[in-house]
Order: sequence, then structure tokens, then C-alpha cells
Amino acid sequence: MKRYFGRKVITAIFISGRGSNMRNLIDFSITKKSPININLVFSNNKNAGGLKYAKEKKINTICLDNKKFQILENKLLKILKEKKIKLICLAGFMKILSSNFIKKYDGKIINIHPSLLPKYKGLNTHQRVMDNKEKYTGCTVHYVNSRLDSGKIIIQKKIKIQKNDTAVKIAKKVLMEEHKIYPKAILKIFS
Repeated sequence: MKRYFGRKVITAIFISGRGSNMRNLIDFSITKKSPININLVFSNNKNAGGLKYAKEKKINTICLDNKKFQILENKLLKILKEKKIKLICLAGFMKILSSNFIKKYDGKIINIHPSLLPKYKGLNTHQRVMDNKEKYTGCTVHYVNSRLDSGKIIIQKKIKIQKNDTAVKIAKKVLMEEHKIYPKAILKIFS
């Protein structure tokens, strides 16, 4: 993927919750070295905490209700086209995009996942890591394809699990690393 004539790439972030990775990406996007300009934050949850932060930063926000999401996916695609969105960053987005949606943005949707993919796809990753007595865990930024957490890996960060770690402690450590590697992954895409 390339920048467009030296300009920053118009980007949307999809969230479902508090939006800590979204906040991090917004902060990154206003730095000189960032290749992205965040023009839209979309959520499938009207109570997502991240929406408030995006509004404070004067970024357009859209929310389509969870129950109607599949029906409204075409409406969202139309909005993305109108806003000239060229990259979509999933950041704690808890809905599975349809294959039709992914096809329309093929190679232009990235996600951050709290495990060392291909291990521990899906939910409850930290508890599953603990249950299996893993020595390491981490996080992965990857391209989104039609199979859950199976797209090409862009970047990963490995973290050693300590004896006194719990799933909650690991979640906090991994989140800190997510905040570091998501911007790195974006820089890598556009380098």
C-alpha cells in the first residue's frame, strides 16, 4: 500500500469498546511521521467509550446498532466510499465483517489481536494462554481476510509470562505492547 501523492492515507478505525488502541492511533496519526489521517471512527456499540474521545478530537463518528449490523453493512460501505476511506484499522472491533465487505476492502483492513497468531484465534486469549501453561504470549497486527484471525501477519511482539502472572496481568502487559506495535505496523505497511 502506498501514500497518495505524499499525502496521508485517509483512514477509519472500527471499535466496540473503550478504544484504547483507537486513542493511541489517533495520537499517532497527528505526528509528522504518521502516514495516516483518521477521518472516521465507526462503532457497532453506541455506548463504546472510544466514541466520546473521537468526538473530542473532532473526528467523525458513526454507530450502527449491533443487531442490525449485517443489514446495515452496505450503508457503511457507502459511507466509507463517500469519506474516501483507503485503510480500515480494527481496534477492539467485536463483529465479524462479511466476506463481501472484506472483498471491497481487500488488503486494506488490518487488525490487532492479543495473541501470537496463529495461536489463540478468537476470544478469551489470555485465559487460554494461562490454561495451556504457555511460556510466552504477545500480540499480532495482521491483514484481515475472510477467515477469523488468519490474515497475513504484519508484525508481532512476544512477551515472556512470569510465574506470578494471571490472565488479567497478561492482558495489561499485552495491551501496552499493542499500543507500541500498531503504529509500527502502519509505518511498515507504508514504508
